Amino acid sequence: MKGNPAPAKRLYSHQDDVTLGNPFGPFAHGWKQVVEKMEQAASNYRDGDATGFENIAKCVTSELAYLVEVERLRSKVGGQSDVTPLALRVTSVFRPEDGLWKIVHRHADPITTAQPADSVLRQ
Repeated sequence: MKGNPAPAKRLYSHQDDVTLGNPFGPFAHGWKQVVEKMEQAASNYRDGDATGFENIAKCVTSELAYLVEVERLRSKVGGQSDVTPLALRVTSVFRPEDGLWKIVHRHADPITTAQPADSVLRQ
């Protein structure tokens, strides 16, 4: 939320099967594409921080884990000059790599309230 993707990069797997779906575009697949999308997404935020995490579900095994959450944030977004609260619906999948849990998939979007059926149709 501060415009710096470096801390997030350390959390991700750098393998070819890593994927990322952020609110700003289509899915990225593979470390090179994921880094590009992370940098693009980070450039849309500044002067912000996380304000809370609402855990919806989680599962942890020895080989894989996932979290389903609502992330509550505040940041200046795009060209806005004011810090604005926002929430993202997030699913993250992790696996152990070299003794550390790494994100292998993350999907985040702004849908945190009920939507009408036609909201899935693009105009």
